Order: sequence, then structure tokens, then C-alpha cells
Amino acid sequence: MQQGLSDGLFIHSRDSPVAAEATSKPDPVRPEHSSAPAVTLPSCHRLLVPLALFAVYVIWGSTYFAIRIALDSWPPFLLGAVRFLLAGGLLYVFLRLRGAAAPTRAQWINAAVTGTLLLGIGNGLVCFAEQTVASGLAAIAVASMPLFAAAFGALYRDWPSRLEWLGLVIGFGGVILLNLGSGMSGSPIGAIALVSAAIAWAFGSVWSRRRNMPPASMNTAAQMLSGGAALSLVSLLQGERMHAAPSVSATLALLYLIVFGSLIAFTAYLYLLGNVRALLATSYAYVNPPVAVLLGALFLGELVHPGDLAAMAVILGGVAMITLGKVGKKRE
Repeated sequence: MQQGLSDGLFIHSRDSPVAAEATSKPDPVRPEHSSAPAVTLPSCHRLLVPLALFAVYVIWGSTYFAIRIALDSWPPFLLGAVRFLLAGGLLYVFLRLRGAAAPTRAQWINAAVTGTLLLGIGNGLVCFAEQTVASGLAAIAVASMPLFAAAFGALYRDWPSRLEWLGLVIGFGGVILLNLGSGMSGSPIGAIALVSAAIAWAFGSVWSRRRNMPPASMNTAAQMLSGGAALSLVSLLQGERMHAAPSVSATLALLYLIVFGSLIAFTAYLYLLGNVRALLATSYAYVNPPVAVLLGALFLGELVHPGDLAAMAVILGGVAMITLGKVGKKRE
């Protein structure tokens, strides 16, 4: 669901251009995308589709802002651990009460590896980086995840098409431009953490496609629990602890991440995957970064430099080319 890595793309979805809470993602981590043409939707769906799009566009885009607010009281890795253990635990219990089968031993292992890569490393490093990097810049950097995913695809002989190669070159040029900009230059460790987060998210997404994973929602729950456990271990090794009771705003931000970012938005994402074209369902990848930049500028007073906006446009342009290239290969 990137979280989708968009934080919001944090759960993995197999064909998602980003991720991912998502789920993936985004995966960020995932449910299969349907390549069938969209059908005429009943009236109830005509209302639900815009609402679901709002959820994945705005809610997932706002998770970077919520993380920054929560970090005022919570240490970064402990924040992620609490978020994913609670969200994953609630989802797992709900699914089991609904009669869903528990993952097999092999599925738990695969979900644990993927959850550690996407949420433990991916989301954990995003939280770590946002201590020193603006939330909007973090979202822009994470948007580069599909570039690394396309590159890792070559490891499994999924060679990029010409359009995808062009998208890779342009997109990575945008990553370089972003890291050379004034917004990132003041925090080299944060910049390295964000690029590493995108790489971990991308590799986990590509690796998990060829593994026996639990069904979609149970996959999400298993990955969140596994990622939360990994983050708990890192938090313990780092000696993180709460030195005071969290502020009201930080507590509300954490609850927002659990309920809206990890549960509601992912449910909306699954609904979209089952009712609209995959290209529309995964279009959050292009909307989340501008939403994060706007929220950071309006409510956190984050400075947005022209070079950062240019880098965002270049990165998203490269991602769009890769997405169109994949669609073209599927049609051939």
C-alpha cells in the first residue's frame, strides 16, 4: 500500500507504478491489478470512486505531513513500530473474524521479508529522514521508487522497453537534481536515507512478485505486523524511548496514520483496483508528492525552492514514461 513508499504507498501492489501505506506501497506490498477495460459503473460506484480517489490522493499524500507532526513527540522508529503493529494487528484480527485463512508458514516468511524491506527499512528511513528533511521533499524523493523498481526488474529478465529506458534516464536525472538542490544539501544523511528507502521499497516490491504471498488484505496485515516488529527491534537497538507524554497533536497524527493512512486509504485502494482501470487506481503516485509539498508549505512553513519543484516534475515525468512503457508491453 506507497504507502504506497510514498509513505502512503506503503503496501505492495504487484503492478503499481509506485507502491506502499502501499501498499505497497505501496508496495510501498499486494493485490493484482486488472488489465481488463473499465465497465460502466452503477450509480453507487460513481459516488464511491471519487471518494476512493480522494482517499488515495489526499490521505496518502498527507501522511508525510502527519509523520512530521508525530515526530515532534515520537522517536522515528518507535513511531513506525507503533503505527504498523496497531494497524496490522487490527486488520489481522478483523480478517480472521471474517473467516479469512491465516497465512501459511511460507507466506509468513515471504511477508516478513517484504514487510521488513518496505516498512521496516523503507518507511522507517522516511521517518528518520523527516527529522531533518522537509516532508514535501521526502515525498518527492520517495516518488523515485518506480525508477529503482524498473531497474531491479532486469534482475529477473524483465528488460525495460525503449520508453522505459528513456523514463529511467530522465527520472534518475531528476533524483540527481533533487539531491543537488538547496533543500537536500543541508541534510546529506537525510538525503541518503530517502534514496535508500526508495531502493529498499523497490527491491522488496520486485522480489515479492515472484513469491507465494498471502491474499491481498491478509498480505497487508502480515506485512504491517512484520514491518512493525522489525521497527521495534531497530527502536530497541537505538535505545529510543519516550522522555515525556506525547503532545495532543502528535497523538492525533499517529492515530491519523493508523486509521486513515494505513486502513481507510488502503481499503479505498483495494476498491479502486477492483472497479477502475489500474492506471487510474495507481495514479496516486503522481498526486501524492504535490499534495505533500503543498501541505508542508501551508501548515509547516516549509520552503519550496524552484529547483525542488523542477526535480519533482522531472522525476514524475520519468515515472509516467515507465508506466506508459509497461502498459505498452502488456498490450503487445
